[in-house]
Amino acid sequence: MYKVFIVDDEPFIVEGLYDIVDWPLFGLEIVGHAENGQQALEALKTTPADLLITDISMPVMDGLSLISEVRKLHTEMKVVILSGFNEFDYLKEGMRLGIENYLLKPINVEELESTLRNTVQKLDRIQPKEQYDDYDVQILKDNTLYRWLNGQIAAPEFAERAGLLDLKLRAPYFAVCVLRTKASLSVLFERVAGFLETRDEQSTLCRDVDGDLVLIASLSGQEDGRKAFIRLVEDLSMELSVMSRPVHIGVGRVEPVSEAASISYKEAKRALEYYIVYPERLFIEYGQLERNRGMAFSSHSMPWAEYSKLILSGDIEELKKNIRDDFEQLKQGEGVRPDDLQSAAMELIIRFKMELQEIKLTEEADSFRQALGQIQNSQSFDGLLEILEEVANITVNSLMRDVKSPVVHQVLNYIHSHYAEELSLKTLGAHYHIHPVYLGQLFLKETGGTFAEYINKYRIEKAKELLKVTNYKVHEIARNVGYWEIGYFYKQFRKYVGISPTDFKALH
Repeated sequence: MYKVFIVDDEPFIVEGLYDIVDWPLFGLEIVGHAENGQQALEALKTTPADLLITDISMPVMDGLSLISEVRKLHTEMKVVILSGFNEFDYLKEGMRLGIENYLLKPINVEELESTLRNTVQKLDRIQPKEQYDDYDVQILKDNTLYRWLNGQIAAPEFAERAGLLDLKLRAPYFAVCVLRTKASLSVLFERVAGFLETRDEQSTLCRDVDGDLVLIASLSGQEDGRKAFIRLVEDLSMELSVMSRPVHIGVGRVEPVSEAASISYKEAKRALEYYIVYPERLFIEYGQLERNRGMAFSSHSMPWAEYSKLILSGDIEELKKNIRDDFEQLKQGEGVRPDDLQSAAMELIIRFKMELQEIKLTEEADSFRQALGQIQNSQSFDGLLEILEEVANITVNSLMRDVKSPVVHQVLNYIHSHYAEELSLKTLGAHYHIHPVYLGQLFLKETGGTFAEYINKYRIEKAKELLKVTNYKVHEIARNVGYWEIGYFYKQFRKYVGISPTDFKALH
C-alpha cells in the first residue's frame, strides 16, 4: 500500500480529497495532511510517504518550496500539484522539480484518478517486490484482485501488477468462491492458504472490501475445470467444517477469459445470500441453484438500477408497480413455469436484502427469511405478487423509520459540540455505523437541507455571536468556528448574511 500525504490550506479541499477518491482501490492510503508547506515538511521527516499532493499557494511555505525541500529528504517521492491558477511559470517550475501532474481547482475527479493510476504504475516499477513485507504484498494483492474482479482495472495495468505480485492468472477459464465467517478472517485466511498448499490447483486468495475471503481458481477447461473446482470446494468445506464458527461458501460458475471472472465473483457473492434459505449446506453453488429452480436467473434481466433508485427515494407505489409489470411480462414469456416465477421472486428478495444491508450496513434477515419461505410455498401468481409487494414495503419502511430515528439527532448533537473540527459524512458515517450516502439522504429528509449547508449555516451563526460579543479578530473567529481558510469563511459569511464579517462587526 503506497502512502499519500496531502497539503492544502483550504480544509474543504483536504476533506474533499479524502472523500472523492476510493484510495484503497488504487493501492493508496492517506497517512497525513497539513495546512502549509512548513508543517508538511516537519511531518514528512517522520512520516514516510510515496506521493505528495500539494497546493502551490499557501502561507508560511508555498508548494514549490515544499517540493524543493522534500526532494532533499525523499528523492523518489512522487508529487502532484493542485492550483487555483493556470500560470505557465508555476507549471514550468513544477516540471523542473519533477511532478506527475499539475491539476487545476476545482479538481476533475477523472483526471485525478487517471493521474493516481499512472503514478501507482511508476511506483510499482521502481519498488521491487522484495522491498515489501508479506503484509504489504497481500494488501496490494487484495486491492489489485478486487479491482480486477469488479472490472475496475485496465488489462495492461493488471498484467503489470500481476507480474510484480506473481499472480498466476493466465488460464483460459476461471471460477470464484467466496468464504464468509464471523470468526477471525486472518485465521480463516491462514487455514485456507495452508489447505491450498497441499493441493496442486492454481488458486489465488484475496480479501474483498466486505471482509470476505475470495478464492480464484485458474482452470484449463470448462466442464472438466468445473468438476475439479467443485471437488476442491467440497474438500475445502469439509476441512473448514471443524472450525468453531461456521464458514459459508458461495460458488460461482466457471467462466472463460479473465474479463469474465467478475461474473463468477458476483455469482459467488449472491450464492452466499441463499444461506438464508439453505442454512444446512456446506457450500452453495450458484449454477446448481439455477438447475434446481428451472430457468436461469440471468435470463430475466431485472431493472435493478431502477429498483435501487426507487428504494432510496422511498417511492413505494412506483416500486410496487414496477414489480407487478416486470413479473407480468415474465409470466407471458414462452415456456415459463411456476418454478421459474418462484426463482425470479427469490432472486428479487435476495437483492432487496442485499440492497438494504449495503445501505444501512446492518443485517436484517428475519423478515426476508420469512418471505423466502412464503415464496417457496406460494400457490398462485397473485399470492406471489402480494409477498413481493410486502417485501417492498418492509424494505422501504425500514429506511423510512430511520428518518424518525435518533441517528440524525445524534449527528446534529455531535455537530453542535464539534463544529470547529473537521466534519464529513464519511467520518460521521463511520462513527455512527451508517453508510455516508444514506446518512446524507437521512440528513436531507430530516433537516430539509444538505449536510454541508447545515454545517456552514451553524458555523456562521456561531461566528455572528462571536463577532457581536468578543474582540477577537475576524481570522481568529473563523478558526474558532471551523474555517481554516479565511477566504472561504468570507465567502460563506457573505452567502448567509449578505455582508462581510468585517462590516457585520462594525454594525455591532
